[in-house]
Amino acid sequence: MIREIRDLFYKLVQRRRLVPSLQNKHGGLRYQLPELRYGDGTPLSQASCFVPQQRGLDSYEPVLIGRSTLSDALSGPELLKDVIAILALLEPDDYVQYTMAYYQEGLRRFGDRWRYADITTALLGLSRLIQPESYLEIGVRRGRSLAMVAAVCPDCSVVGFDLWKENYAGMPNPGPEFVRQEISKVGHRGKLELIRGNSHETVKQYFREHPNAYFDLITVDGDHSLQGAAEDLVDALPRLKIGGAVVFDDIVHPQHRYLYDVWQHFTEEGNRFTTWEFDELGYGVAVAMRKF
Repeated sequence: MIREIRDLFYKLVQRRRLVPSLQNKHGGLRYQLPELRYGDGTPLSQASCFVPQQRGLDSYEPVLIGRSTLSDALSGPELLKDVIAILALLEPDDYVQYTMAYYQEGLRRFGDRWRYADITTALLGLSRLIQPESYLEIGVRRGRSLAMVAAVCPDCSVVGFDLWKENYAGMPNPGPEFVRQEISKVGHRGKLELIRGNSHETVKQYFREHPNAYFDLITVDGDHSLQGAAEDLVDALPRLKIGGAVVFDDIVHPQHRYLYDVWQHFTEEGNRFTTWEFDELGYGVAVAMRKF
């Protein structure tokens, strides 16, 4: 009965909703954002959902993980130490060396009192929490974030998308074969599919070719333009399993402050997600778990 009432409410909201738009506070322009559409029959992410043995007893949403659980699982000194250990297995670049030094200094000065989170802690914590069997990543680059998932879930099936531009952000960006070598260093043995090209084309093509593909865990860290980030979320979110989690990076990046607005626009609508954000230090990171 609770589920029927919720579905009716959501349909009424959808019926009244206009095509969404977002005010860009920094440029005074209005951007028309794509509309987010969900289909029926989305599978459950088994590790994070409860399914009663007796049919009809489904008063609650099936997802067992809420904001408090996410907060405890996605930040903290022990998690940071494990991130450092995984990064030490990979070939470093200037940014990785900088972030490792940043983590270590925070831990040295403040010990167990220090709280910090970013895309690496979020993905490592989520991988331990929900044990994903399938993972999609938009914005792979050198494989740093992907390694967090692969280290915890070596049999996870992974699909990654990136342009692999040379010298991205002024640093070497060798490409898919380099990423394969990096991920092998953390013991990954599952399927790894790396797709090169513009995500606004390749992700859509992938889902056309795999109409039944759904994922336990998704990262969106590709195009950082307002319209581009929105399009990546619109493409990816409907393919997130119920009980699955999506990670969205750089929500308070000084050059892309509108990303927080984009994130809230798509994840707060209709109460479909439980969200958690860290915006106190660094560039920030956001996580949402799909409830239905």
